[in-house]
Amino acid sequence: MTSEFGDFANIDIDKLLAGADQQFAKMEELQKVMADMVGTATDEREFVKVDYASEGIRELTIHPKAMRLSSGELSEIIKQVVADAAEDLQRRVNEATAEVFGEEDNPMKLINDPDAAMQQIKSAEAAYNRTFDDVMGELDRIRRRLDL
Repeated sequence: MTSEFGDFANIDIDKLLAGADQQFAKMEELQKVMADMVGTATDEREFVKVDYASEGIRELTIHPKAMRLSSGELSEIIKQVVADAAEDLQRRVNEATAEVFGEEDNPMKLINDPDAAMQQIKSAEAAYNRTFDDVMGELDRIRRRLDL
């Protein structure tokens, strides 16, 4: 009977479930770490400081000396510091996911490299198609054997 199911009969269910449990534990750990994660940045003159979290700007501090700048200058500094703080947050997220999942399995690599993501999608699609063809072939063989 096991030969009718090929490699499916040899799946170690306990190992499969343990692997799934490990992945869920890693995701929970990452969620806890990321909940408190904040990117920070300040301009070189320390006129503007920004704390940036997943919800956006968490804290914006403008030094009183910055009020001597023109509105345009201050606006440009604020926009740059916000961008730098968001970039700092992204760097911290990348580091945290690499620490939790390992550099090789870091899911952030796929976000930062669309070509690699597409390659993994194509690889998964090919594996799915092979498995589907194998299953359909096996079902067809069973159907013929049962003369249905």
